[in-house]
Amino acid sequence: SGGGGGGGGGVVFLCVCLVPAAMYKQSQPKKTEIKFKTLLSNTIHEVCSKRQGWKETDRDDWDFIWADKDWIRMHFDECRNQLGSHVRVNHFRNHYELTRKDHMVKNLKRMISNLRREDKAQEAAMYDFFPVTYLLPMEYGVFVEDFKRQSDRPVWIAKPTGKAQGRGIFLFTDLKEVKLWKRAAENRGNPKQDDEEDVENYVVQRYITNPYLVGGKKFDLRIYVLVTSYMPLTIWLYRSGFARFSAFRYTGAKSALKDTHLHLTNVAVQKTAP
Repeated sequence: SGGGGGGGGGVVFLCVCLVPAAMYKQSQPKKTEIKFKTLLSNTIHEVCSKRQGWKETDRDDWDFIWADKDWIRMHFDECRNQLGSHVRVNHFRNHYELTRKDHMVKNLKRMISNLRREDKAQEAAMYDFFPVTYLLPMEYGVFVEDFKRQSDRPVWIAKPTGKAQGRGIFLFTDLKEVKLWKRAAENRGNPKQDDEEDVENYVVQRYITNPYLVGGKKFDLRIYVLVTSYMPLTIWLYRSGFARFSAFRYTGAKSALKDTHLHLTNVAVQKTAP
C-alpha cells in the first residue's frame, strides 16, 4: 500500500498477496487438514486458529505461512524449491517494488517511458493519476529545475520512503526547507562524506491543493484487495472498506501548511488532534 494519508483525498488499496510457493511442481491431492504457521501473535493468529480444519504447526511442514516481509526476503528463496504447489505464503518475494513509495514511483515512470517508446502515447496518458514526483536526494537537481520553473510557487509535500503513519511528512513552498537533501546531493559519491551527513530518502510531490472533500474535510478510502497472481493479474476485491477523515475542515491557505491534523488523514496523526 502507498502512503494514503499524505496527499489529496483518494483511494488506498491495502494488498494481501497469497503466492503459490512452487507453481511449477505437480499438484497434490486436496488436503483435509491445513497446517499453518504464523510469525505474528495478533489477529492473524487468532483467525487462523479458529478456522475449521486448520491446525497450527511450529515445524517447517506448513501448508500456509503468514510471515513478515523480512522473513520472506531472508528465507523464502532458500526453501521455495522444497515446497509443494499447494503451499501459500502471504507476500510476493519483491512486493516492495509496489509497496514502497520510491519503488512504486520508479516503476510507474518506467511504465510510462516504455509505453511511449512503443508509440503507445494514449495508453501512457492513462498514467496521469499520480502527481509530479521526484526522489531525494537522487533527483534533487531535476527537482530544483522544475521548482524554479513554477511561477505560481506551488505547495510540495515530502514523505520518507520507508515510514508509515504520517511520520516525517511535511509540506513546503521554499527550497530552504529541503536544504539537507541539497547537501546530500552535492556529496553523493564522495567517500569522505561523514555518516552523520546522511539523510533519509524522501519522495517529493506536487501537493494536491484542491482535493475531494466530504463535509469540508479531507479523507481517504481504505479498500482491501487480495492479489493471487501477477501473471496473469488476478485481484479479488473485498466488499467492505472504510474511510479516514481529518479532524478539521480543509483550507489551502499557505499559513496552515504546518498543521498536519488539517492535511493528513493518518489515524496515528488524527488521534493526537486537539
